[in-house]
Amino acid sequence: MDLEKQPQQPVAPAGPAPAGIRASDADRDRIADILRDAMAEGRLTAEEHAERVDLVYRAKTVGELEPLVQDLPAAGGAARPAASPYGYGPEAATGPAENLVAVFSSSTRRGRWRVGGRTNAFSLFGSVEIDLTEALFGQRLTVINATSIFGSVEIKVPENISLRGSGTGIFGNFEVDTLESADPEAPVVVVNGYSVFGNVEAKPKRGKLITNLHRQLRKHLGH
Repeated sequence: MDLEKQPQQPVAPAGPAPAGIRASDADRDRIADILRDAMAEGRLTAEEHAERVDLVYRAKTVGELEPLVQDLPAAGGAARPAASPYGYGPEAATGPAENLVAVFSSSTRRGRWRVGGRTNAFSLFGSVEIDLTEALFGQRLTVINATSIFGSVEIKVPENISLRGSGTGIFGNFEVDTLESADPEAPVVVVNGYSVFGNVEAKPKRGKLITNLHRQLRKHLGH
């Protein structure tokens, strides 16, 4: 009798148990990394990426995280892409976004600095300038969220990286000069946001090439 009953016993599903486990910061960061890679590869638009990342950091359980990447190659356990040859420095630890704020003032980031994965730029009756032409990229994808209200946010990038963006100008201007690098491993900068009676502009700086900076920075850092 035992042999007859044994096949009829239901097999416990593998999914529900882990799905209910509370998500850790490492779980959220893992999903966010997959989404960043997907946008850099063109699998997700900037809007889709922003929507999913918002859900990632709202998620309470592992079960809420997995559906956000189930339609992406890395989610099924596929091998992750090899490390980028653009070794501009060790990748910074995951942390909060850098904030550049100008209220009736100005804020500038330029020169040889390490740009993180996320930067928030906010201008109210002021100006923010972000110059990435000599920046040290610790990761392939850099997302800049720019908001300008009666002010301006200006972003400059090297000529040979990929530059993408999505935003709205309300009685103002939101302009991103889209670039697609011939090198699939080149850094990708995505600019999102909006302007109200203001200006947000992202464009390449003529004559600045990140490959030249690569050699200079490796020598500077002793790599």
